[in-house]
Amino acid sequence: MRKLFSSLALKHHTLKNRLVVSPMCQYTATDGFANNWHLVHLGQFAIGQAAAVIQEATAVVPEGRITYGDLGIWSDAHIEKLEEITQFIKEQNCIPGIQLAHAGRKASCEKPWITRDQIAPNQPNGWQTVGPSTLAFNEKDHPPVALTKMAIAQTVEAFKQATRRAITAGYEIIELHGAHGYLIHQFFSPLINTRRDEYGGSFENRIRFLLEIIDAIQPLLTTQSLWVRISATDWAEGGWNMEESVALAKILQDKGVEVIDVSSGGGVRHQQITTGPNYQVPFASEIKTNTSLIVGTVGEIKTGQQAEDILQQNKADLILLGREFLRDPHFVMTASAQLDEEIPWASQYERGKE
Repeated sequence: MRKLFSSLALKHHTLKNRLVVSPMCQYTATDGFANNWHLVHLGQFAIGQAAAVIQEATAVVPEGRITYGDLGIWSDAHIEKLEEITQFIKEQNCIPGIQLAHAGRKASCEKPWITRDQIAPNQPNGWQTVGPSTLAFNEKDHPPVALTKMAIAQTVEAFKQATRRAITAGYEIIELHGAHGYLIHQFFSPLINTRRDEYGGSFENRIRFLLEIIDAIQPLLTTQSLWVRISATDWAEGGWNMEESVALAKILQDKGVEVIDVSSGGGVRHQQITTGPNYQVPFASEIKTNTSLIVGTVGEIKTGQQAEDILQQNKADLILLGREFLRDPHFVMTASAQLDEEIPWASQYERGKE
C-alpha cells in the first residue's frame, strides 16, 4: 500500500489515510452562524474519503473574525448547526475538526471577492481591531488597540469557552490557529509584538499567550486531538523564524499537542516569499527531524505522487490541502486513481468506478 493511503493512529482516533482538508474560509456566515453552505462544503470532502476535515477559522469572539462573514463559536447558539455538520462528517467515517481563531489586527475586513480591505470601526460591518501592539497590518488600516493584560486573560477564557462549545458540537480535532498573521502569530513575531511586559520581548514571553490558551483548554479535552497551526517563518528579516518554530514545537510536544500543522508567512506586508511546488515542506521536515510530533505540511501540493513522495522521504506525516480540494472535492479518490491504489468509496458513488 502507498503510504498516502496508510492509516495513522492518533491517541484516541485513527486517520484512515494521510490526506486532510485544510481550513478554508468561506465568508458565508451571518453573525457567526453556520448554514447549509457549510454543511455541503465540508460534507463533500468527507464523502470524498478525506481522513479529516478541519473547519475554517472559527472566531472565538465577534471581533476575532477576519470578515463579517466568518464562522463563530462565541455563543452556545452556534452549536446546533455545527453539530449537524460534525454528525454528517462522522457518518462518512471521517474525523471532524475545527480551527479556533482570532484575527487580531487583521480582522474587520471586507469579503475577499469584494475588496479585502479593512472596514473602519465607524463603517457598517466594521469594528475596532485589537493586537499585541498598536501596529497596523496596512498603513491605511485603522490601528489596533493593544490588548491589556485583563483583555489577554479574557481572550484566553474565550478560547476555553470556544473549546467547550466545539467539544459539545462533536469536533474531534481542536486546532489553534497560530499562523498567517492572526492574533497568536502576532504575539509570536517581534515585527508585530513590541510589548515590554511579560507578553513581549523574549521568545518565552512572545509564546506565553499560546501556552496560556493551551493550559486553559487542556483540562477540557478527553478524546479530542489537539493540533496547532503555525507559520514557521515570517519571510522577513528580524521576524519569527525557523529556529524559534523548532523551539516552540518542542514545547508544544511537552504540552500535549499531538499534531503541528506547518505553514508560513502572513504576518507582515513586506514579507518576501519564494513559492513553488513543496515550498513549505522543508519547514515541516525540520520540525519532524527535531521533535516526535506528528507533522503536517501544506503548500502547492497538487498530485497524489507529489504527496506520496513527501511521505516516502519522511518529510511529513500528513498532507493538508486547501485549494486542491476546492478544485477537486474528491481529490483523495483522484489521487488513488493516479497511484493505482484501490480505496473504498461511498456506496452511493461506487458505480462511478465503472
